[in-house]
Amino acid sequence: MGSTRDQFPSLSALLRKGLGDALRAGAETLLDMVTDDISFEFPFALPDGIEVIDGKAALAAYLPKVGKLFTIEALILDRAIISRDGRAGVLEFRSNAYANADGARYDQTYVSVVDLRDGLISRYRDYWNPLVVLSATGGSDAANAVLKGPGPDA
Repeated sequence: MGSTRDQFPSLSALLRKGLGDALRAGAETLLDMVTDDISFEFPFALPDGIEVIDGKAALAAYLPKVGKLFTIEALILDRAIISRDGRAGVLEFRSNAYANADGARYDQTYVSVVDLRDGLISRYRDYWNPLVVLSATGGSDAANAVLKGPGPDA
C-alpha cells in the first residue's frame, strides 16, 4: 500500500495510533485507510460548505485543498475509544496549525467518529468548531472558495 503521496502524514499517524489493531495492517496513508465508498461527513459544516464527501476519489481530490488552506504543525491524540468488535471508534484530538493565507492560528479541537469495515474506515464523521475555521480564514466565503474550488494545481 502507500501508493499515493500522503497529504496529511500527521493525521495518518494519529489514526494508526488511535485505531490500533482495528485498522488494517499495512494501511499507511489516509487514502490507504479508507474504503472505496468512504463517506466523510462534516456535521458542523461551514455555511454553504461541504457537508459530505462520497468516495475515495472525491476525498483524494479534497485533501490537497485542505492542505492549500492550512498547514498542520501537530495533531495531538487526547483519547481513543474503540468498540469491542473493532468496527467503530471515537477519537478526541487537537491540532496546532495555521492558515496559509496570512498565518492566522488554526488551533482546533476535533471529535471524530469512525465506522470500520474489514479494517478500513467506511464512514468518518468529523466534528469540529466552525468558528475556529471562520476566524482563521476570514469567513466562510474565503474558506469555501478554496475547499469547493479547483484543486491546488489548477
